[in-house]
Amino acid sequence: MTPITSNAELEAFCAYLADQPFIAVDTEFMRETTYWPNLCLIQAAGPEHGGVIDPLAPDLDLEPFLELMRDERILKVFHAARQDVEIFNNLKAIPRPLFDTQVAAMAAGFGEQIAYDALVRQMLRIDLDKSSRFTDWSRRPLSEAQLDYALADVTHLAKFFPKLRERLEKAGRLVWVAEEMAALTDPSFYDVDPEKAWRRLKPRKFTPKYLAVFKGVAAWRERTAQTRDQPRGRILKDEAMDEIATQAPLDADGLNRLRSVPKGFAGSKFGPDLLAAIREALRDPEAYAPVVERPPPPPQSAGATVELLKVLLKARAEDAGVASKLIATVSDLEKIAADDNAGVGALTGWRREVFGEDALRLKRGELALVLDGARVRVAEIAPQPTAKAASGG
Repeated sequence: MTPITSNAELEAFCAYLADQPFIAVDTEFMRETTYWPNLCLIQAAGPEHGGVIDPLAPDLDLEPFLELMRDERILKVFHAARQDVEIFNNLKAIPRPLFDTQVAAMAAGFGEQIAYDALVRQMLRIDLDKSSRFTDWSRRPLSEAQLDYALADVTHLAKFFPKLRERLEKAGRLVWVAEEMAALTDPSFYDVDPEKAWRRLKPRKFTPKYLAVFKGVAAWRERTAQTRDQPRGRILKDEAMDEIATQAPLDADGLNRLRSVPKGFAGSKFGPDLLAAIREALRDPEAYAPVVERPPPPPQSAGATVELLKVLLKARAEDAGVASKLIATVSDLEKIAADDNAGVGALTGWRREVFGEDALRLKRGELALVLDGARVRVAEIAPQPTAKAASGG
């Protein structure tokens, strides 16, 4: 096959896609040594026909395809969409509406984060050729086998998507995945504002001084990574953030004494800028520090309660034929263990029906977990009679 490399070819292909009920989409990109993903290929297909677009082709204008991504009349179908959507977000073309078959598969009983090739095998009875899996997609020319491999990602997706959607529709579970799809297309999910970079990390202390430095260092690293187009970890590792915020070094000697900072870092090209960022954050820590609500101390029984909730979650997920990750996370369970009114998704909507209500009943001692052979069964606990009733008085 031949990739699309001219504007005329792209416009003709996009005219075909614009008339389709949905578009299956995938991308190939490289970002191992960069901050920004380097888009190398775009694959797209309707129900009957697909093509591969070469964004690295000289003078190719992607705007006709980006307009399709923005067109809310056309459903865009991805598998494991997050990184693909991040790329289109960078191009100011978040694909809406969106259907992620990996998320949908979790609601349809295919397990946790099923891989694309495994889903193709189960739904279409086809084994994919994975020989081109580790291709350097930035190199040209690409071979026929590499292009065929890339195209198969969307032609098979276009074939099994209607089957998967029908399966969810019959089970009444399309609404179960709607929230996840909405989150994937929320621009705030892909926000790379350096001043918000601290949110990706977990601060361990809550004093204004600590939080101000924590935020300032995270912002410095994000700006530096973006400007130099390098991965964050190549600038400074995540684990260094807490120690820098705790010690708040103001000079090269103080920075070099930190165990989590590479030896000689203060004398590197990054050291002076990092120290300047720390000093700037400390000019007015009360004003610069983010507002972070200190979590309430867990009850003494929280650890045991969380473990019981994990078992209940697994049991209820198996009963419903849905991946437990789609119902609740460990963080959700920890919050439920500490607070019956925790503001988590597991206590709202369909998740509450499948799991949340039983989680609260388990905490109240109204349910028991019983090992029935190799399976955990959830059993009702009969109310205990009052002392008066027990005595017959």
